[in-house]
Amino acid sequence: MPRDQGSTVGELGESGVLQRVLAQLRPAMAATLGPGDDCAVMRLQGELVVTSDTMVEGPDFRRAWHSGFELGWKLAATNLSDVAAMGARPIGLTVSLAVPRDTPVTLLEDIAAGLTAACEAMAPGCGVVGGDLGTAPVITAAVTALGDMEGHSPVTRSGAQPGDQLAYAGDLGLAGLGLSLLFAHAIEEDGSAHGRSLAALWERHPEVLAAQLAPTPPIPLGVIAGGSATAMMDVSDSLSVDAERLAQASGVAIRLDSRLLADAFGMQEAVSVPIAAMLAGGEDHGLLATFPDGATLPEGFHPIGYVIEQAVGDVLLHLDEQPYESRGWDPYTIQLPGLVAG
Repeated sequence: MPRDQGSTVGELGESGVLQRVLAQLRPAMAATLGPGDDCAVMRLQGELVVTSDTMVEGPDFRRAWHSGFELGWKLAATNLSDVAAMGARPIGLTVSLAVPRDTPVTLLEDIAAGLTAACEAMAPGCGVVGGDLGTAPVITAAVTALGDMEGHSPVTRSGAQPGDQLAYAGDLGLAGLGLSLLFAHAIEEDGSAHGRSLAALWERHPEVLAAQLAPTPPIPLGVIAGGSATAMMDVSDSLSVDAERLAQASGVAIRLDSRLLADAFGMQEAVSVPIAAMLAGGEDHGLLATFPDGATLPEGFHPIGYVIEQAVGDVLLHLDEQPYESRGWDPYTIQLPGLVAG
């Protein structure tokens, strides 16, 4: 039967909305009790890792650019990558959504469908195990992701040692290019910006828009790398910002190698990616990891630099032989690096 396209959340009420949303979800394998009760119940094999993230309409996403399905996908992807960065297997998500009363119920159904599809594609067996529904002036989503270490120790940011190899897995710079493209050329929902329709941009630049609006980070590689990585983290704000954070947590310095970056990520999905986009673009949600010198990198990881000693008063991040000032996303300053001109 075709979906009811006209009802809003205010017209259906919480029970009606919840019934429609739950129909789009699939059970998580580790859940012995899923959505519908006061709490979910999860079965664990090892330590539990937990992460949370909030996305607010406006600073974090725009309905003029994101479909409901893409938003649900991105909500899952951005949290699954944090679990993967600990070397854990994602087992469940809780999702709380607050929306205006005039929001079409179909949008929430599409968000739920995107959450389900992302879990099935990137973390089979994981699923939404609970959450909450509410109202807010703009769409606000809060996601908590759960991961099972399955008897292994978590991989933190603080284990990098001088001499380690620095490596990266996933897309790099594409999402930042996509965001710059949207800001430069997409027509806003109110028609205020002079630009192209979203459909036209998708037709011309599908790779970078997909990386921004519905990223596909290499979630399974987290568990694989967890067996040999000395440190690991998700890259969400930019490679330079997050590499500096890893260096600070480990008490080391990091030297990024522009030649290695260009060799590994200069051409992705038939898109030429400049070094500036790799360093300053965010939201690819790939995995940045360090491995012992001489160790064979897990398949999917590419060498991009080295861990070096941190001298007293030294900068934490270098590009080749020169100190490098990190740039990327900061939700409080909202500085968006200009990565593309057209």
